[in-house]
Amino acid sequence: MKRTARYVLFYSVLIAAWVILAKLKVWPPYIFPTPWGVGEALWAGFADHSFWIAIAVSMKRMLIGYGLSVVFGMILGLGIANSKFLEETVGGLLVSLQSLPSICWLPIAVLWFGLTEKAILFVVVMGSLLSVTISMETGRKQLPKIYSMAGRNLGAGGFQLLLHVTLPASLPYIVTGLKQGWAFAWRSLISGEMIFVSLGLGQLLMMGRDLNDMSQVIAVMILIIALGYIVDGLVFKTVEKRLQERWGLAPAS
Repeated sequence: MKRTARYVLFYSVLIAAWVILAKLKVWPPYIFPTPWGVGEALWAGFADHSFWIAIAVSMKRMLIGYGLSVVFGMILGLGIANSKFLEETVGGLLVSLQSLPSICWLPIAVLWFGLTEKAILFVVVMGSLLSVTISMETGRKQLPKIYSMAGRNLGAGGFQLLLHVTLPASLPYIVTGLKQGWAFAWRSLISGEMIFVSLGLGQLLMMGRDLNDMSQVIAVMILIIALGYIVDGLVFKTVEKRLQERWGLAPAS
């Protein structure tokens, strides 16, 4: 209850400060809209279905791109963790590439794939692949050898050992990487959608800018933040909580 009260108080103060700044007209209304102006933009966007369409298109791209990065990232991470050659070559390259902002992949994507759906998916994959790969590699390396030895002594080997021993024991690291990968992929997706007409949330953001409609810009930003928060809360925080309870790191509810 106290936590809810803190949230209500914080956002009430935030909105009140927003209203005061808007009323003072430090900036023109078309640059700094009122909260109810943004609310009207949100209502209009959902009423004419443009926001629903943008959300559906963006989430479809996100699921495809992120899904590909998870599959390839886990395979690549396991390969690097189990091969000294890959660790010394590909592993070092991945660590270096992780410092590269995902938006840097945009020019390459456009040159390779043109202004197409593939360009956006490429940016999404590259935005999250490295995080998933490195977390998978770290989880595999942190796995105590006694786990693998115990699994082999009990008759597990190959795929069985991977499925029933390696992956479950590495889950805390993997989930952290998946969560980080999702955040990077989400940012990469919006950046990719801003480069051309793509029907996604990024395109709506650019339309608001081109029309000098700051209410729409802020409304779309709120949608992007809300969707990220919902996915994090419903998926990743739930999984993290269950893992903590299973490994005895948090009291069971």
